[in-house]
Amino acid sequence: MVKSSVKKEACKYLKKKYKASIKSICAIFRSTRAIWYHTSILDDSEVIEKLQEYVETNPNRGFDNYFKRIRREGYKWSRNRVLRVYREMGLVRRPKKRKKLPEGLRKPLDTASILNEVWSMDFMSDSFEDGRTLRVLNIIDDHNRESLAIQGALSMPSARVIRVLEQLEEEIGLPKYIRTDNGPEFISKEYKNWCETKNIIPVYASPGTPTENAYIERFNRLFREDILDAYLFRNIKQFEIIAEKWREDYNNFHPHSSLNDKSPIEFSSRQQPLIGVLKPQ
Repeated sequence: MVKSSVKKEACKYLKKKYKASIKSICAIFRSTRAIWYHTSILDDSEVIEKLQEYVETNPNRGFDNYFKRIRREGYKWSRNRVLRVYREMGLVRRPKKRKKLPEGLRKPLDTASILNEVWSMDFMSDSFEDGRTLRVLNIIDDHNRESLAIQGALSMPSARVIRVLEQLEEEIGLPKYIRTDNGPEFISKEYKNWCETKNIIPVYASPGTPTENAYIERFNRLFREDILDAYLFRNIKQFEIIAEKWREDYNNFHPHSSLNDKSPIEFSSRQQPLIGVLKPQ
């Protein structure tokens, strides 16, 4: 279906080129002359400005995320209007086709009922501008999906993992369970002994089954799209600054569909929510 605005532009072209009357031109398009005389008074500049702001800060989120943020900020623009402007700005993203497990192999995670009941940890890898390896440790609280730590380093042995956890212990305490994969840092004797000392039960995902650690895998995908795939870092300090800004936005403003479109802090806030990236000791 051709929009009225497109028909009007076509009418202008035919009138200018062939000097035809408006009545005859509109008859060609089987439209009334109202489309020629109608002038839109709708100003979309504010909607465009807001969408551009989201695209600059979170270029990979897509329409649903942007619209939920618009609603959370109190704007009353209709979904159809925002979607129209979104499409006119050429922001439509082709959805990625994701492989799904057969129904019989899906094992949904039990949701933690309170904060500090279950944490999830995982590593990510990337490269600096000079080719050095960047290792990133992500830690989230499964209850509200809050990002507790994003720690970057050239190497991340189990001793450094423990230091990050001990820093979190000083600030917000420790959980009852920590869910991880079977990486060498997490199955080391040093890490297991520390967990035993702190009365923490380590929970390991079965090899080759990332769905058993789905909360942190989902977090990792967002972090890779927004940060690791979007920037080429020169050093750890640059990474920390960018990751800190991203983590503040994620914890305070990112709407989770699984949390009734609330951000982690809105869904379940600590008395003193963490701000910023943990500094290496």
